[in-house]
Parts: sequence; structure tokens; C-alpha cells
Amino acid sequence: MAQVDTAEAETGQGGADRRETGIGTWRARVRRATHAVSRPGPWKRGPLLAALTLLLGLVMLLHAKIPNRIGNLGSLAETFLPWLGLFVPVLLAGALWRRSASAVVALLLPVLVWLHLFGGLLSDKSHPGSDLTVAAHNVNADNPDPARTARDLAASGVDVLALEEITPQAKPLYEKELAKAYPYHTVQGTVGLWSKLPLSDTRPIDIVDYGPLADTKPLDKKMTTNRALRTTVATDRGPLAVYVAHLGSARVNPRAGFWTASRDRGAQALGEAVAAERNERVVLLGDLNGTMDDRAFAGITARLRSVQDVAGKGFGFTWPATFPMVRIDQILVRGVKPESSWTLPDTGSDHLPVAAGISW
Repeated sequence: MAQVDTAEAETGQGGADRRETGIGTWRARVRRATHAVSRPGPWKRGPLLAALTLLLGLVMLLHAKIPNRIGNLGSLAETFLPWLGLFVPVLLAGALWRRSASAVVALLLPVLVWLHLFGGLLSDKSHPGSDLTVAAHNVNADNPDPARTARDLAASGVDVLALEEITPQAKPLYEKELAKAYPYHTVQGTVGLWSKLPLSDTRPIDIVDYGPLADTKPLDKKMTTNRALRTTVATDRGPLAVYVAHLGSARVNPRAGFWTASRDRGAQALGEAVAAERNERVVLLGDLNGTMDDRAFAGITARLRSVQDVAGKGFGFTWPATFPMVRIDQILVRGVKPESSWTLPDTGSDHLPVAAGISW
């Protein structure tokens, strides 16, 4: 009797276990079904990521609309515009991690905009040969070895060489080291031009004291701080107007934001000088302390084109020399054909030299 009772008890307990197991399985299935229904699909995942991706594309697409009223935010964005493309792989990794189809599709906007703006710089557009080679270099006022810099530049073999940030102490060294390669030269304040071809009609261009107070400053004091010049190079194809300029610095700080007041004044003065130039063939060489995407240079880029954009390869970054991140040293032309554009090796300055070949 006891054995029968025990068997019945075991049978009853087994049935209960099976019923509870069945109920547990049923509940688990319900939970899984509910979770599957409530879980967002790939098109609904990562809405914030998709929004950030679209915002990146719109910033690049509408960069000219970003106002400069607050800390020159528009100019700052345009200065580092190419580097915004680095956010694309970061956002792509996030989209893949979140398995967000909407974020992946949204990436098409910044990718297409970046390629539209800068894709042309990735190919090599240079052509062999040229009628004249020119170069520009900010040699750095604190250059520890100006003589070495001068020798390196002379070895480049360019026909026309512009230098910026020439100090009174270093000027004799540059003149001595460059005299053999360049029989003609002029130095106006802190900028100079060395040439294998004769120079004429040389004069300083006032970009420092440009404005209503320019006439109140004595000429001798203007010349010590002069940062731009204009001259004519006599080529076998006719006269070539050459401008050399070193615009004011740009600074980023918490109080003023992207401070460019001095640079922008100089850019306006330089743009007006180029606009008044009668020679149809013009070359502008120098450290402009800004990229040509910056709206502050509209008065210059409306009349001159960048040789790097037309005949270079890549972005041609020049500063800082140890790890170049922006191209602020420029060669711009009008009335001549850019054939090639490149950067020269480090000379000991904090800038890399830029060079170009041009033809008629």
C-alpha cells in the first residue's frame, strides 16, 4: 500500500513539474515574442546617430551659411573643413555597432558632400614641364639656422623665390646665401623676393595699417613692419606681376573665439591691390594665414585661383611643418596656366615651402 502511495505521489509530482515546465516554456515564448515585437527594427535604431550624421553633412554643405557674428565660427569651420571628413568613419563604426540602417544611409550625405568639396584634390593633376617655377616660404623669425634654410631653398632650383618673416638680423644671411643663385632681389620690410630674372616697378603694399589711420603713420615706421610687396618680373614671355604677402596671424582663444581681425584687414587690402593690377598675368606668393575655403579671402579668390587646386595632388598642407594640418601658405595666379604644385622638404622653419610650375 505504501509503495502504491509513493508511486502515485511521484507520478503526481512529475505531472506538476511537467505542467510548470510547460508554463515556464510558454511564458518564455511569450516574452521572446513580446521582445521581438517591441524591439526597434534596423531602420528605427540609432535615431540620435542618424541625426548627428545628417548634421555633419549639413555643416559641410552649408558652411558658407554659418555666421561669423559669434567668434568667427564660420571662418573657423571653413579653416578645418577637410578634417570634418574624419567624423565619417567614426559615425560609420557607431552605425554598424548599433546595427542602424538609418544611420548608415544618412552617411551618404556627408560622404557625397565631402567628395564634392575635396574629392578632386585626391587625384594628381600636375603636368610635366613649365615656363617658370616659383616658390614661397615663411622662413620663421625665430629660425635657428637661416643660412641652412637659404641653402636648401637655393638648391630647389626655382626661378622666383618669395620669403616671409625676414628679420633684420637674418636678412644679410639670406642675401649672402641666395646671391649666387638669384642675381636680382628686393626686401621690403619683412618680405622679400629673389629672382633669376630682372625685377622692376617694385613697391611695398600697405596691408598692416590699411584703413583710415594708414596715412598718419610715418613711412620709416611703416617700412620696418611692412608685410607685402609688388614687383614685376621680366620673363621672355612678357612682364609678370608678382605679389608677396604675409598676412596677420589668426588665433583661437576662449574670449575672442577665432580672432582674425588683422588678417582679414590685410586680405581686404591685398584683394583691392590685386583688383587694381593692370598686368593680366599675376602671381601671389606668401603666408596668408588661412585656407582658401575661408570666406575672408573672397576678395582674393574671386580674382586669383589656387595652383594647388588646379595642378596639385592632395591638400598640400604646410603648417605646422612637423605635422602639417592646414595649407596657409599659398600660390595663387591669374593669366597663366598652373602646371604643377608641390611642397618642398622641411628647411628648419615651422612652415613647409610651397612651389609651383606655371606656363603661358
